[in-house]
Amino acid sequence: MEEQNKDTVQEDVKNENEQEIIDEVEANESEPVDEESANLKGEIERLQKEKEEIYNRMLRNQAEFDNFKKRTQREKEADRKYKSQDLVNELLPAIDNFERALQTETTEENKNLVEGITMVYKQLTDALQSQGVEVIETVGKEFDPTYHHAVMQVEDEEVDSNIIVEELQKGYVLKDRVIRPAMVKVNK
Repeated sequence: MEEQNKDTVQEDVKNENEQEIIDEVEANESEPVDEESANLKGEIERLQKEKEEIYNRMLRNQAEFDNFKKRTQREKEADRKYKSQDLVNELLPAIDNFERALQTETTEENKNLVEGITMVYKQLTDALQSQGVEVIETVGKEFDPTYHHAVMQVEDEEVDSNIIVEELQKGYVLKDRVIRPAMVKVNK
């Protein structure tokens, strides 16, 4: 029995020694593991923040690019829609001169000339209409500053107030854009 007690005591001492060694190893291992894991956790957090910043920057860049595409598409559409505006602006004085020429008195001597001018004038106005150019209506209409430019005012009791009495120069619209406002006389 003494031997058994001795064996048990030796075994207990051996177990205690083993436990102390295990505790010591774990203590030694836990310090670097804790420090290393803390470093890794810090690195993970830093990388996650960096990833979020990059992701947010990518989202902003994508939104900016989408807005850029939409804006350039609108600009291209506007360019196509109003591509003939410069040409129309240059042709309007010629149209005005044709209209003045057609207001002259027709005689036997200039009859053929007036017919030729009329044909050319008709071709020009047809070409402008095919490009979306329209004449702004004036006489008898209410004055609208977006379409009309009042250069004179008259007092006529037979006509309502703010009504256009006379057109001094034609105005033109290209699709929905005013190319040149009409110059008019307006009743007070």
